[in-house]
Amino acid sequence: MKKKKKLLRALICLVCLGIIAVLGVNARVKNIGGAAILTPEQAAALEDADCIVVLGCWVRDDGTPSDMLRDRLERAIALYEAGAAPKIIMSGDHGRVEYNEVGTMKQYAINAGIPSEDIFMDHAGFSTYETVYRAKEIFGAEKVILVTQKYHLYRALYIAQALDVEAYGVSADYHTYAGQSMRECREILARCKDFATAVFKPEPTFLGDAIPVSGNGDVTND
Repeated sequence: MKKKKKLLRALICLVCLGIIAVLGVNARVKNIGGAAILTPEQAAALEDADCIVVLGCWVRDDGTPSDMLRDRLERAIALYEAGAAPKIIMSGDHGRVEYNEVGTMKQYAINAGIPSEDIFMDHAGFSTYETVYRAKEIFGAEKVILVTQKYHLYRALYIAQALDVEAYGVSADYHTYAGQSMRECREILARCKDFATAVFKPEPTFLGDAIPVSGNGDVTND
C-alpha cells in the first residue's frame, strides 16, 4: 500500500513538473515572439524589408481560401499596397497534386491586382518552422514581415529569431473564427514542439536550389 502511495505521489509530481515546463515554454515563446508584433502602420514604415511571408492555411475543396487564410491574404495585400515590402512569399502545402494552398493564395493576390512577378510560391511550406527556414535558405530573405493570426504569430516569430531571421509580424485577425478555443489549446503544444525544434534546427522536408526573392516570382509557378 505504501509503495502505491509513493508511486502515486511521484506520478503527481511528474505531471505537475510537466505542466510547469509546458507553461514556462509557452510563456517564453509568447514573450519573445510578441516583442516583434507590429501594427500595420508600423510594418509599413519599416525600411528594406525583403518580403511579406504569408503562412498557409486550409483551402476548401472548391479551391477557395478558408476564412483564416483569406484574412491573411487580405492583410498581406494591404501591406504590399502600403509599401511595406516589394515582394510576397505565399508559403503552404502543395505536397499533393490535388491540394494546392500556394496556387490558391497566389491567384487570390493576382485577382486583387498584385503583379504575378512580385508573388513567389513556396510549395514546401509544410509547417511554420519549414516556412521560416526556407524563406531564409531558399529565397534568401533576411528581413521579413510574417502574416498570420496573432495566436500563431508568437511561434512563427520565435522560430525566426532562433533561425537568425530579422522578422516582424502583423496579425490578420479581421474576424473571430469557429473553433478558436481548441486552436489556442493546440497551439500551446505546438509552441513546445517548435521550441525544441528551434534548438536542434533540423533541415526541412525539402530544400533545393536558391530562388532569390529579389527576382521574378513567376519562376516558382507550377
